[in-house]
Amino acid sequence: MSAMEAPAMSLSGGEIRIVEATDKAGMRDFIEFPLFLYKDDPFYSPQLCRDLQSHFTPKNPFFNNADVSFFLAFKNGKLAGRIASIVNHLHIEVQNEKTGFFGFFECINDRDVADALLDTVCRKLKAKGLLAMRGPMNFSINEECGFLIEGFSEPPMLMTPCNPPYYDDLMKACGLVKAKDLHAYIRQVRDGDVLPEKMLRVAAIAGKKGIKARLVKKDNFMEAMRGFREVFNASWEKNWGFVPITEDELEYESKRLKPFVVPDLTIVAEKDGEAIGFMCMMPDFNLVLRAMKGRLNPVTIVKALYYYLKITDLRMMLLGIKPEYRNKGVDAVLLSEGFKGVKRGKYKRVEFSWILEDNINVIRLTEMIGASLYKRYRIYEKEIR
Repeated sequence: MSAMEAPAMSLSGGEIRIVEATDKAGMRDFIEFPLFLYKDDPFYSPQLCRDLQSHFTPKNPFFNNADVSFFLAFKNGKLAGRIASIVNHLHIEVQNEKTGFFGFFECINDRDVADALLDTVCRKLKAKGLLAMRGPMNFSINEECGFLIEGFSEPPMLMTPCNPPYYDDLMKACGLVKAKDLHAYIRQVRDGDVLPEKMLRVAAIAGKKGIKARLVKKDNFMEAMRGFREVFNASWEKNWGFVPITEDELEYESKRLKPFVVPDLTIVAEKDGEAIGFMCMMPDFNLVLRAMKGRLNPVTIVKALYYYLKITDLRMMLLGIKPEYRNKGVDAVLLSEGFKGVKRGKYKRVEFSWILEDNINVIRLTEMIGASLYKRYRIYEKEIR
């Protein structure tokens, strides 16, 4: 493999080499290492390797505002881990903090390997003048982030982390501390289920005041997504770690998500023609991904069609309301309309994730409709010295 190689480190458990992946062979190792690491894990739900080959290149508009380097760890000549160093210039500008990130961390249960990977990122970020490292972020807070630390008895839902329990121990052993926890809540959907009467009453009052729900159809998908971007950037602006979605990122992600969007589950709240709220629930395609095992071929396509019909779980990925329309019943309008779609689709469970541990208003809302905490993820950080 032609790649940039760091000096080998002789540690008590053997020689460890860190190599920067700079060519197709290196990136193939980077992409496929988790398939080896999780080969015996029935919960692992790998993205298609073909899709990741493009996602990890400048074809992904995230790279327009970021510097990303990919590293592999070898122990005694065998591939043992991977990590990405991420300098998100948009985050630095918006949050006004000199913090860089690590992402796509995967590692055998070996503190020396983990330490070598994380130290490589620290040195890379320090060379860029940054003062702290945070992660995991894959690539940003708007995508998959955190390590699962509670809730290992159930498989992850779409675009949420899957990792072994020892990752938390590795982070602590390598000197990282908690930056923020993220929560996931689950709600069972049973025959005859209804939302709380109070929520339905609030939705009805909001409707009389001109707040309406509109289902997002595929023929007006991009128009609706632009409304979503406006809502997202306004409603999440004060959240911890917020980074706005750019127009290029919106178009890129919309193309990736459009084939999987279910109109009954993707809803815009409007008043006088203005998008003021947005909600998106996605079927848990991880059931399909687990059957495909990262590969796209005639056999896995047949499996995908078979398992798609067996999906009974949803993940509510997005719920946002413009600040000036909060406490006006918009959330009740969105949830009541979305619940109709859940019932029409005969789904059995809905996951609400992720929610910042200190976002009390949203936590209370999920608890009010009967959801309970069942998974917890953690983002870590470390001062760069």
